[in-house]
Amino acid sequence: MATRNKNIAKLQAGYLFPEINRRKNALLEKEPNANIISLGIGDTTEPIPEFVAKAIADAAIGMATLDGYSGYGSGLGMTELREKITERLYNGRIGADEVCVSDGAKCDCGRLQVLFGADATIAVQDPAYPVYVDGSVIIGATGEYSAENKNFKNIAYMPCKPENNFFPDLANTPKTDLIYFCSPNNPTGATASKEQLEELVAFAKKNKSIIIFDSAYATFIQDPNTPKSIFEIEGAKEVAMEVSSFSKPAGFTGVRLGWTVVPKELKFEDGSSVLTDWKRIMSTVFNGASNIIQKGGIACLEDEGWSVVEERISFYMENARLIREALQELGITVYGGDNAPYIWAHFPGKNSWDVFEDILESCHVVSTPGAGFGATGNEFVRFSAFGHRDNVLEAIERLKKKLQE
Repeated sequence: MATRNKNIAKLQAGYLFPEINRRKNALLEKEPNANIISLGIGDTTEPIPEFVAKAIADAAIGMATLDGYSGYGSGLGMTELREKITERLYNGRIGADEVCVSDGAKCDCGRLQVLFGADATIAVQDPAYPVYVDGSVIIGATGEYSAENKNFKNIAYMPCKPENNFFPDLANTPKTDLIYFCSPNNPTGATASKEQLEELVAFAKKNKSIIIFDSAYATFIQDPNTPKSIFEIEGAKEVAMEVSSFSKPAGFTGVRLGWTVVPKELKFEDGSSVLTDWKRIMSTVFNGASNIIQKGGIACLEDEGWSVVEERISFYMENARLIREALQELGITVYGGDNAPYIWAHFPGKNSWDVFEDILESCHVVSTPGAGFGATGNEFVRFSAFGHRDNVLEAIERLKKKLQE
């Protein structure tokens, strides 16, 4: 009988979002008629733009014709899509041949861990999206878990909290092979300034580290002076790669389409190309994103599609404003919600899972406990701006009633 992957046994708890769903279902078992509103998991709620849906439908129907049928495509994505990504989202800063299209940023994070292997040491923001740590644990890149220190041997946790403007103290961060960095950050909603990213790039150069920059929420940035890509920083191509996605801006969470940018200048310590190895990984364990869905991605990036994408972004950011201001009126200190669709609410001295349970039980509103993102998130709860407007307004009224008690 095959033995279990010993690294999976190192995972400290159930993955955050299934655990939230389990607790929500437990409430429904007790109260079957409960009208639960989710401001928790960051899943989009508004329809895919009709122009984009039509492009997907036409591609699907075309598969039933000789002229429209396509078999295996390029494992790195359609040339037209890669070109449009560079033009629309990177202003030509990177080449289309440095863009590798995939089925989503989360999936690419898993494949990146395969790329760098079990010997790589990593640094992550704390709090951070769970896949950075959990995926590294599964592949065996983290070393043993220390119950005393409550962390893994080969992970450097970089506390990001209000006291340091949610940017890590790099002077006290050890050298690691990889640095996972997300801006706008999930879960805090914080964005890094140009000066902060310049500091991060300089730090990576000094330590010969590679930055894995997660820009999945970059299109939600409202401040024109805040960078949307690590490649807006001089010298970043020598030390960084970037993962991103159509999921949140275009409503592709269930459709699945993303990409990773790997600059030609990015090299391993022995001088070999990271892009070459990444292409090998993609061609070995991945056969490319759906040809049909890539047509939808192309439509998203055309003027007609992008105008609706921007409307969707504005809609969610208005939700964020409503939630943020309502919580502030209740005297709760909040962060984010101005350049990201997440609001990071502080409940000093309280365990975040307890706050989550209290809000779920009393308000029938799902939030996300900050402890699920790392130890630094323990006194915080994340509220998501993804939701229908009527549900958001109803959730706000329930929260006001509860928190004013």
